[in-house]
Amino acid sequence: MDAVTRRMVIAPEPPRGYPGPPPQWPDGRPPRRRRSRLRTFVGASFAIAVGIGVIAIASGLGEFDQARPRIEIPDDIPPGPGTPLPPIDVDAPGRTADQLRDWATPLSGTLGISPTALEAYGYAAAVMARSRPDCGIGWTTLAGIAAVESRHGTYLGARVAGDGQVSPPIRGIPLDGSPGVAVIPDTDGGAMDGDPVHDRAMGPLQFIPETWSRWGVDANGDGIADPDNIDDAALTAARYLCARGGDLTTEGGWRTALMAYNLSGEYLMDVRARAAAYSVGVRR
Repeated sequence: MDAVTRRMVIAPEPPRGYPGPPPQWPDGRPPRRRRSRLRTFVGASFAIAVGIGVIAIASGLGEFDQARPRIEIPDDIPPGPGTPLPPIDVDAPGRTADQLRDWATPLSGTLGISPTALEAYGYAAAVMARSRPDCGIGWTTLAGIAAVESRHGTYLGARVAGDGQVSPPIRGIPLDGSPGVAVIPDTDGGAMDGDPVHDRAMGPLQFIPETWSRWGVDANGDGIADPDNIDDAALTAARYLCARGGDLTTEGGWRTALMAYNLSGEYLMDVRARAAAYSVGVRR
């Protein structure tokens, strides 16, 4: 992260805008065939035997499941901070988040999140821990948001590359005032979101162009603030949340930050549930 980015992280601007937004089976039955009494008897006996076996197996599995300790997911707000981050040099050149590979790799298999995405969340939290120690944002909160917004950059088959780039780019629906959708006329001429009529949310953390133009930062050292790069998007989200919520280690601060990100109580609780699960090592 360069000096310009560090200054932007330390002194954020006030935000404007917001970052985000059965198969029909035939009714007919197969033709019935006549069966002999003997075949019917054999079939019924076999079904009974199978049923008894299934019940016995299910009973055994139930006992096994009861014997296995369950991980309780806390319902606290804010969610827990999760596995602690190791010390890293947040000013190192290039993709500084690479320093978190040994931390992210074992968590990746447990949580079902790519190492690159976890590194991005961890790096963003590490940067804010130094530049805004009063905020206290955890990587779990960023992971919870990214899970809801884009499945950690994998929505509709997108993939996160080793440098953090998400492709194909993830774009939300046009913000055209449809039922349940805000009205946001185009602010970027379609240059970033590809829509010259209405704005659309962009990237793995789903920022609209106007918000990205104010808050977007380069977190991976390539000189570009790119909403389609999960490193850049995660640090930008962290800055935005800290500025809006203040102290995210308090319930009030965390709620305020999340409601600024998306004005929905249901959204807030969905993010909290996922972040809380990640905090205790449970995949969601």
